[in-house]
Amino acid sequence: MSENSLKAAIAGNLRLEEEEAPKPAPKLIRTKKPKATPKPSRQNTVLIGGHFPPEVKKQLRLIAAEDDATHQELLEEALNLLFVKKGKKKIAEL
Repeated sequence: MSENSLKAAIAGNLRLEEEEAPKPAPKLIRTKKPKATPKPSRQNTVLIGGHFPPEVKKQLRLIAAEDDATHQELLEEALNLLFVKKGKKKIAEL
């Protein structure tokens, strides 16, 4: 094989490699997720929350178990007590 044919073969391989090089993947377009339909018990409600130390969660769970109550019921009771203390109507009266 002559030097020219070797150069031609290398140049040909380079062209083939360029032609066969993988094309970049098309960019994915993110679409918005459809909003989930709220449970009937959550319609016309809003979430009220806060960040507390883990001990608060543990104590709340213990009280819920002792009173055979849900967290929701305990939080409603606590908020009603706060509202009364501050001279506001209880949740049930709104």
